[in-house]
Amino acid sequence: QVQLVESGGGSVQPGGSLRLSCRISDFTLDSVVIGWFRQGPGKEREGVSCISGNDNTPYYSDSVKGRFAISRDNFENTVHLQMDSLKPEDTGNYTCAALAPFFGLAQAMCVRNRVDYWAKGILVTVSS
Repeated sequence: QVQLVESGGGSVQPGGSLRLSCRISDFTLDSVVIGWFRQGPGKEREGVSCISGNDNTPYYSDSVKGRFAISRDNFENTVHLQMDSLKPEDTGNYTCAALAPFFGLAQAMCVRNRVDYWAKGILVTVSS
């Protein structure tokens, strides 16, 4: 049973930073697309950032580009999402997801919503 285990999140003031982490079992990072979707209050779910095992160009939604950075730790089979300059509109439930096995581009999951596995989700609140 493939598992995605998230950590991080929480509450922060506007302008602050948080880091999310997601560890996948049963697959190595070079054989998956993995990343985060989020859903804010009254908003539709959107693919925030995804990274592919064989593509060095991660995907970022326009709303987070330049503020968020996704990275891989292949030794720990974990992906991190560093979120800086957070805004109140970044508030929402962030869910790690994976498309596996898959050797294509990160956009396949974040843009086309092709997901095989979901984590439970983690809350991020940005408020003063």
